[in-house]
Amino acid sequence: MLNCKIIYEDRWLLVADKPSGMLTLPFSCEDKNSLLQLLEKKGNLNLFPCHRLDKETSGLVIFAKDKTTQKKIMDLFRRRKIKKKYIGVVQGWVEKKRGRIKNYLFTGLSRRLAITDYRVIWREPEYSLLEIEPLTGRKNQIRIHFKQIGHPVVGERRFAYAKDYPLTARRLLLHALELEFEHPENGKRLKLSSPLPQEIKIFWRREEVR
Repeated sequence: MLNCKIIYEDRWLLVADKPSGMLTLPFSCEDKNSLLQLLEKKGNLNLFPCHRLDKETSGLVIFAKDKTTQKKIMDLFRRRKIKKKYIGVVQGWVEKKRGRIKNYLFTGLSRRLAITDYRVIWREPEYSLLEIEPLTGRKNQIRIHFKQIGHPVVGERRFAYAKDYPLTARRLLLHALELEFEHPENGKRLKLSSPLPQEIKIFWRREEVR
């Protein structure tokens, strides 16, 4: 069974580091080992999810300890007041050192604008290590955006065929590294970070674009 680490906790909030391969929330009554269930059982808590990560993505997830705080955090997300930073390894050499991907993604019968900024940290002919900042919070936004520009995340099996690309990985190499926001109850500015998983760390060379 996968485990998780609590990064921050107070009387209103709990922020946990979700491992890759774990659901954020249960999708059905058969799901027993989601992050929400694990945290509630571990701390004897009643938690309220404020957002979610894909099962394949690791990193920081915010839970509220009451519905009022949940509503406030979700409102911060809607107003883009929570800064999110991801680290990802994508296939191939990303040409632009900095860029913005901006287009519409379909959600059900509607389409919604999605915006993702990125910065190249390191690159080789076969891969690029990126700092990624989604400015909107559409479902699977990062994974779809980088597939659309021809650089799917390494380990991607849902939006790209692994056989079409040179690098493979046992997990999706995408990690929710940082969250920064103003605490909705005490006004304190929080900047929280999660340790980089070893599977992604091995691609890090130095803080200099190559």
